[in-house]
Amino acid sequence: MPDSLDTDLTRANAADLATALADGRITSVDLTRAHLDRIEATDPVVHAYLAVDAEGALATAAEVDAARAAGENLPPLAGVPIAVKDVACTKGLVTTAGSKMLDGWVPPYDATIVERLRAARMPILGKTNMDEFAMGSSTEHSAYGSTHNPWNLDRTPGGSGGGSSAALAAFSAPLAVGSDTGGSIRQPAAFTGTVGCKPTYGAVSRSGVIALASSLDQIGPCGRTVLDTALLHEVLAGYDPKDSTSLDVPVPPVVDAARRADVSGMRIGVVRDLLGEGLAPGVRARFTESLDHLRAAGAEIVEVDCPSFAHAVAAYYLILPAEASSNLARYDAMRYGQRVEAPSTERTMAASRAAGFGDEVKRRIILGTYALSSGYYDAWYGQAQKVRTLIARDFERAFEQADVLVSPTAPTTAFPLGEKSDDPLAMYLADITTIPANLAGLPGLSVPDGLAEDDLPSGFQIYAPAMADDRLYAVGAALERRLHEQWGGSLLDRIPALAGDATTTEAGR
Repeated sequence: MPDSLDTDLTRANAADLATALADGRITSVDLTRAHLDRIEATDPVVHAYLAVDAEGALATAAEVDAARAAGENLPPLAGVPIAVKDVACTKGLVTTAGSKMLDGWVPPYDATIVERLRAARMPILGKTNMDEFAMGSSTEHSAYGSTHNPWNLDRTPGGSGGGSSAALAAFSAPLAVGSDTGGSIRQPAAFTGTVGCKPTYGAVSRSGVIALASSLDQIGPCGRTVLDTALLHEVLAGYDPKDSTSLDVPVPPVVDAARRADVSGMRIGVVRDLLGEGLAPGVRARFTESLDHLRAAGAEIVEVDCPSFAHAVAAYYLILPAEASSNLARYDAMRYGQRVEAPSTERTMAASRAAGFGDEVKRRIILGTYALSSGYYDAWYGQAQKVRTLIARDFERAFEQADVLVSPTAPTTAFPLGEKSDDPLAMYLADITTIPANLAGLPGLSVPDGLAEDDLPSGFQIYAPAMADDRLYAVGAALERRLHEQWGGSLLDRIPALAGDATTTEAGR
């Protein structure tokens, strides 16, 4: 157990906190209150949260402490607080998906993943900021203001799940839930020096999660270590009859894999097609060093070709807008959501959607409606689906040569807020290395692999075959172990001080 546990409960890893709770060394009430105090101290500058539920979180914490005192057998993460991306419905707690369209909406039910968090007896601290309806790569498209990267408050924390990753990096939550449609868990993890996993499509229920693109969306765990992320993965994953895409298969042994951290004899395939132009020198250097670490840990490094990946972004930005256009048609001001009164039903719908949706959402609705329109369906949406098939086949061939595939998580480190706001194409290209996993429905994990030349984190991405999520955690944990030995601790130990920090730490490589 780290010494910091005695002085700052917010700095400890979730696995260590769970052990301390089970041993009776700390209480969930004290732990939850420490994180609520941390939110109060840091969120004015970070803006990771859209809603904080102090009363609900402390009530759950008190129940856990009472149950533990009574000798009740509790789940592994009972009493460990968590933050939830505002894309998941929470009964009695406002859920907006970062949009004015749902401003003030309080769902009458919990998403399945929230039910599982409650069953795991984890206090829910609040809902984290996100790009509106998960459309964005920087959390600048939130209707409620941008989230700032704790490493540098002038930089983005990534998107669309920048709030969840920023909460982890700001130490205002030990664990968080995210969603990943094209990289919205993994890219923010890379930008903030945290860990994030997109599980196999269908491995985690989407019931009660506000849909963006139903064939691409996936809920996943976010943490500060590979083991913490695996522990949350086991809580979230599993079959759900309420989700028609849910897989009725056993959850892979992700926690065991994270604890073993064994890659001896494993073939790790470097995707050459994701190492091209646009890769920042520092990102490339950290990636190469990480390969050396894995080789030293007993893995065999091979190179693979996935030529169809070059067309992934183009295909994705036809498929996603088409599905988003369909999914967002339900926001018609007739049943729930923002309503602007007008003389007719048609005008009310039009006025409400114009006022409720932001510019990026409108842009993607227009793109999607066009791609699905008569005369253009086969030329655009149909062709994109064919490219999607080619990408899946590239993965299949690559996995004949390697057990996992790897690449940088993002081509650059966190870019300045506002830099890409007026250039949608540049923003879309920020997800160029993460999108293929969503198109193929495969799992992906991002692990921090060091600081680039600008003293900002970069990420190492791992792909695995469907339902082989445990391989992600084995490779990620092996790399993390060697890097922590090299650094003398976690990369987050080097994060600059924020408002509310007791001491200032210096960033360095």
